[in-house]
Amino acid sequence: MDRWKKELTVRTEPRHGTRVDGRKPGILCRLPIVWGVIGVVVALVAPAICAAADPPRPPNIVVILGDDMGFSDMGSFGSEIKTPVLDSLAQQGVRFTNFYTHASCSPTRSMLLSGVDTHLNGLGNMSEFTAPNQMGLDGYEGNLNDRVATLPQLLKDAGYHTYMVGKWHLGKEPTQIPAARGFERDFTLLDGMGSYWDDWNFAAANPKSLYTEDGRYLRSLPKDFYATKTYTDKLISYIDANHGDGKPFFAYVSHQAPHEPYHLPREWRSRHVGEYDKGWDALRQERLKRQVEMGIVPPGTQLSERMWFVPDSTLLAPAARAVMGKKMEIYAGLVENLDHHVGRLIDHLKKIGEYDNTIFIVFGDNGAEGNDLYEMIAGSPGSRDYLWAAMHWSQNHPNAWGDPGSWLAYGPAWAQVSMTPFSQYKAWLAEGGIHNALIVSGPPVRRPAGSINNGLMHVADIMPTLLELAGTSYPSTYKGKDVPPALGKSWVPVLAGQTESPRTDRDVLAWELFGNRAVRQGSWKLRWEWRPFGRGDWELFDLAADPGELKDLAAEHPDKLKEMVALWDDYARRNNVVLPNRSPHETLEDVLPQRVPVQAGYPPLNLKRQYVPPADMLADPKP
Repeated sequence: MDRWKKELTVRTEPRHGTRVDGRKPGILCRLPIVWGVIGVVVALVAPAICAAADPPRPPNIVVILGDDMGFSDMGSFGSEIKTPVLDSLAQQGVRFTNFYTHASCSPTRSMLLSGVDTHLNGLGNMSEFTAPNQMGLDGYEGNLNDRVATLPQLLKDAGYHTYMVGKWHLGKEPTQIPAARGFERDFTLLDGMGSYWDDWNFAAANPKSLYTEDGRYLRSLPKDFYATKTYTDKLISYIDANHGDGKPFFAYVSHQAPHEPYHLPREWRSRHVGEYDKGWDALRQERLKRQVEMGIVPPGTQLSERMWFVPDSTLLAPAARAVMGKKMEIYAGLVENLDHHVGRLIDHLKKIGEYDNTIFIVFGDNGAEGNDLYEMIAGSPGSRDYLWAAMHWSQNHPNAWGDPGSWLAYGPAWAQVSMTPFSQYKAWLAEGGIHNALIVSGPPVRRPAGSINNGLMHVADIMPTLLELAGTSYPSTYKGKDVPPALGKSWVPVLAGQTESPRTDRDVLAWELFGNRAVRQGSWKLRWEWRPFGRGDWELFDLAADPGELKDLAAEHPDKLKEMVALWDDYARRNNVVLPNRSPHETLEDVLPQRVPVQAGYPPLNLKRQYVPPADMLADPKP
């Protein structure tokens, strides 16, 4: 075979006139001149050889992760935020409306890169909140552990270049950083969040954010650093460095945006001035209306309740509405800036001839952020971290929002907007914490362009999907070690239009984080959450009829409740689940107002308007 490779070069003209690897097509089949019997044999086989095209190169892979980007934050999922680049991928590919991640950053990322449940891959809890009874246990290391084989390792073994830019959040030790876990090139923020402008961190004991480039810890950041732009610049340079060598690439584009603090160039901060003064309730209704019109959610879908501690925005004073609206203006600008830099990457891939052979996978890593991380980190006045925050993160006049040293987050009211129509947000196991928008486009997609699919998908499915597209498979052992079983199911048949979902109604998905837990089978969902977000007991929902989780059916369907609890118990037993004896949610019931139902028009006291008597009954006072 090697002899034939040396003596015979075969080239064919591809269908569209250019090869997917970017090289110019050949014109002639060059054959050695051989006489006699050998010449006759060659003459006979030459037409067949010339007619056979080179086997197609596996597709490039670009995974674009938006940090804390909500289900309804892209235009193609109902948003007023302008995301033309991401929307164009949706128009060329397919939108998935029933896609699940985990409830927070590092757990989702660990499943994306390992294909394995969090309680087996090392992120049974986030490193920031590991409970005392979980410390030292396998599966609870707080970093991606060495018992898993990673997606970049397996793709690299299959002949791919592997690149990463952006947020890692899966370990900081030399054996845990991207270069040690299969990435050939990287420019990476190791921490869970950071400034977009510099390397200042948020806690006094951890004053500097840590970055790596190509396996080396950086002493400083590049000049003119701005996270979203710099990550894009670096990735383009990595792709160009190896372009033309015939190998496909895997690019993990793990943006910080739109995670808080919302840092943004000034020219991007005023694109929606006054637009959000209407308030969160009106905006949720507008997004839901567009979602129904698009087919993202079915007609008749009801919004989840507004969180009971979030005020009716129509009752806010004009100045308060303007200030709250400005927070959402800057968040919208941050999403649009992210879209802009994704566009720079796509334009470059088109320029170098790689776009048409690239699969794009776009999603947010968890629900939108409605929790107060600033308060959680800074603590109370007089503490070390409160002083640190006052010194380094105090540029918080609205006119400075977005500047270095400012800290802006939009809070629970707007987070619920980002998660329209679902309940709750990041860190919780209601749909608003784990249900995300997903776009897939590129060569493997054979469904109608711009179509919508409602199949039940999960972030762990990305591992087997990409391995199949790369012509390889998930191993039972890696480098002499047994690896945990893969959790996911390949999307290849779904993308090809051969089936509507990788799962049947009997398949089970389950989650646990911070003691909150959930399991889904078919349209049924079982959920346990800390009070007051939950009841501190099991709740049962039919998501087909009630995606907003408005009605707990546990009392009405005791047999189904028992069946779903058994599924949870089985999941916990098989996946090494150790429920934490401490949780960041454990004091919320004492901190938040007592939970009450939120119903439109109640109480009418605050909504009553001035009564205007009939004009013919008006009179001046008598003398």
